[in-house]
Amino acid sequence: MDNTGYCGESFNSLQSGTSDEDMVEIAGATLDFSSTDDVPPLDRDYALGYIVINFGDRPNGVPKLMDLLDEPVPGVGTYEDFNTIDWVREKSKDRDRHREIATKSKESTLALMKSISDAFSGWLLMLLVGLMAGALAGGIDISAHWMTDLKEGVCLNGFWFNHEHCCWNSNETTFQERDKCPNWKSWAELIVGTNDGPFAYIMNYVMYVCWALLFSFLAVSLVRAFAPYACGSGIPEIKTILSGFIIRGYLGKWTLMIKTITLVLAVSSGLSLGKEGPLVHVACCCGNILCHLFTKYRRNEAKRREVLSAAAAVGVSVAFGAPIGGVLFSLEEVSYYFPLKTLWRSFFAALVAAFTLRSINPFGNSRLVLFYVEFHSPWHLLELIPFVLLGIFGGIWGAFFIRANIAWCRRRKTTWLGHYPVLEVLVVTAVTALLAFPNSYTRMSTSELISELFNDCGLLDSSQLCNYANVSVTKSSSDALPDRPAGQDVYTAMWQLSLALVFKMLITVVTFGMKVPSGLFIPSMAVGAIAGRLLGVGMEQLAYYHHDWVIFRGWCSPGADCITPGLYAMVGATACLGGVTRMTVSLVVIMFELTGGLEYIVPLMAATMTSKWVADALGREGIYEAHIRLNGYPFLEPKEEFSHKTLAMDVMRPRRSDPPLSVITQDGMSVEEVESLIAETSYSGFPVVVSHESQRLVGFVQRRDLVISIENARQRQEGVVSASRIFFTEYTPPQPPNSPPPLKLRGIMDLSPFTVTDHTAMDIVVDIFRKLGLRQCLVTHNGRLLGIITKKDILKHMAQMANRDPDSILFN
Repeated sequence: MDNTGYCGESFNSLQSGTSDEDMVEIAGATLDFSSTDDVPPLDRDYALGYIVINFGDRPNGVPKLMDLLDEPVPGVGTYEDFNTIDWVREKSKDRDRHREIATKSKESTLALMKSISDAFSGWLLMLLVGLMAGALAGGIDISAHWMTDLKEGVCLNGFWFNHEHCCWNSNETTFQERDKCPNWKSWAELIVGTNDGPFAYIMNYVMYVCWALLFSFLAVSLVRAFAPYACGSGIPEIKTILSGFIIRGYLGKWTLMIKTITLVLAVSSGLSLGKEGPLVHVACCCGNILCHLFTKYRRNEAKRREVLSAAAAVGVSVAFGAPIGGVLFSLEEVSYYFPLKTLWRSFFAALVAAFTLRSINPFGNSRLVLFYVEFHSPWHLLELIPFVLLGIFGGIWGAFFIRANIAWCRRRKTTWLGHYPVLEVLVVTAVTALLAFPNSYTRMSTSELISELFNDCGLLDSSQLCNYANVSVTKSSSDALPDRPAGQDVYTAMWQLSLALVFKMLITVVTFGMKVPSGLFIPSMAVGAIAGRLLGVGMEQLAYYHHDWVIFRGWCSPGADCITPGLYAMVGATACLGGVTRMTVSLVVIMFELTGGLEYIVPLMAATMTSKWVADALGREGIYEAHIRLNGYPFLEPKEEFSHKTLAMDVMRPRRSDPPLSVITQDGMSVEEVESLIAETSYSGFPVVVSHESQRLVGFVQRRDLVISIENARQRQEGVVSASRIFFTEYTPPQPPNSPPPLKLRGIMDLSPFTVTDHTAMDIVVDIFRKLGLRQCLVTHNGRLLGIITKKDILKHMAQMANRDPDSILFN
């Protein structure tokens, strides 16, 4: 692995000073294409750019030298690590490729078959991504379920059975005590021979903590040793990559392998984290790796990002069993460029992934998630009031969590805490395990907790939350029970849930962002589900004891099933997740797909919108945008409005006090002068002008392409020396006798760089950068070059206008 950085640290510690946004110097001029990165740079073997070395007719009997017009130069047209792709150039290359295929398809049957194969390859790739991601998600679910139960005991019939499957196979299991069976032994029973008494309790306690520490230690050690990019959620980085940024290795095979293994370990350790966010990262790794099987995706970074957008939808599809919600999540939350074709393919890939996961059936209940639930009782209009209250709670919790977590992560980056990631993970795991074990609602896995909180109590439920007093039912065939007075067990459960709520709210703040794979969906949903269940039981008891109140009169008569506490838990989970992530449409659809009931869309929508309004009033950024800004990623947020009245001339470089802009003339510079310019500057590209005096713009050439082309000419053709002239003109003018052969590099120059005038409003410039995905834009006045604006210049200007540190962009 070449990734020496470590996830969660400052982005600049990873980039080693390379950045195309500030036109920062590529480390050295030597380009080594023998690297063994797990994600090789695009087109390492075949470049899409060309160099023309035209030597013209030579006097004194020297023969005309070889013209390299048809020979590709390795590396031209590709990008360095931590650079932004040129969306316009990539789309243009893809259009040229399409035209060539369409033209050739009319010439022969073989070419026609190749054209059909090219058109079908996108759908085949989506099929493979869906199958691979679905299979991995099924393996993760099964492994995490088994290892979570391993902390409490082991199955004698086979250690590979989890608690539930072990007891299914037992003939001595009774329905009333279906969690107890002779085949499943706790660690106390195995070690001391009994499961009763204080010594047995302490033994189970110690084994629970030891297993948790072992799992978390293995997770953080594997991440640190083999794939530093495998830590965290991955969604902030996925958003940045989909906007056009390149982070080599982040979606590579090592990251995929280690993230899959350590995700199971991290979830099984009992830390307050989920697997849903990391599953998006895992699916995107699958998409990126499979792209290398298809030439048009391997050679084009923009096309590859279309696949990654679909893969993000696949990740949510297998995480929640919500294919439609996954597509909307990719569209609303992570994707930067989402054409209609990508929408269809995302839908197909999410469908395949959900079908694959359903075929594996990881939970043994024919459902795609552990906490699938169905409600049978309708809700009343007056219940919108507590639903809106849950939305307010979710918005406040979301804003609090974002501020607290960002403050903690910033402290981690700037203090000694960041230098001891393994120790931090072990300490947080130990604290979590020690505090979680005594409370049954924090001891169980978070997915099981959500499942129990969503559950609508029926006749066959033995849960403590369903132990109501005075149960007398006349219709045993119905699962819907009338509102009943809470028994002692319910009150005990309420106290335990209240403690679990405080515990989850605090421990999640320090857990998210550690050096292990950690998702945020499940912990946020757990906080909301606990709050919702508490409110739901309170409303249920209020309706039972005060059914004659005005608010209950007419729709909640004695003996009726008025209030469904599980519905309140689901609404609360939606509100808290919306407050943290600021998702709206996709979140409602995901929760709707979890319940399968159209009837509850209005409560979900009311809570989601209230949560977003409250959270936006307290802070504009969602958790992923906040982490993008914390790490200094060059990401132009599409949702953020630019409302300042500044002009392009206020942002462009060079400033008044800066030296003149470094340019290359179209026909007046030698190889030595160009190489000297490259060595003395750190820019990633240079404008090409007619002359230094006129400053009339001709085009723009990338630094990387220039370096590679000159080095290639020196190596492959004799006669190219430092005194050779470089021409960007269409025709090479006659050269003096005995002069060295010239280099014609017009083929690597962008002849149509985007330009704006110096009086263009910055809000228009920002929109151009967002919608076209530009790397840089040249500023002119009456056709004369004045300066340049890069994406980083815009980000620094926006930070400055928002009274933030402008140097935080890429230079934390």
